[in-house]
Amino acid sequence: MKLQSAYIYFVEGSTAAQASIDDVKAKFTRYIDMTSKTGQQLGWSYADAAFPYILEEHPEGKDSWFLLKGKDPNMYKAIVVGVGSTEENGKEKHYIQISLPQTATHGDKNKANEYCRYLARDFKAELHLFNKRIQYFQPRKP
Repeated sequence: MKLQSAYIYFVEGSTAAQASIDDVKAKFTRYIDMTSKTGQQLGWSYADAAFPYILEEHPEGKDSWFLLKGKDPNMYKAIVVGVGSTEENGKEKHYIQISLPQTATHGDKNKANEYCRYLARDFKAELHLFNKRIQYFQPRKP
């Protein structure tokens, strides 16, 4: 599997114009909190199954990316999460990028898709998935 990336673009109608790396970390912290509360209600450790990663920060990626490293290396290896911007039609377009390294497993790809949808839904953004399909979560005109 070669390097693959999915993008969450901030568009008109999104809840924010852009997100910092700290904003994305806060969304993941909220996701972990929500799944642990769900697990408490169900009576099992759902948070471990829903988020089987450790958030790692590297000095070279400060303020631009972080690594989600799998707790069980047989099932989950790593997911890279970053933020950035590009210029399109003379306007700056901000995005969140979720990337899978070559060593990523199918479990990583499934979790990355799940996290992409969660972030895009929460930010009401436009999601460009790994398979190049697009999902729209922003409010659109009828």
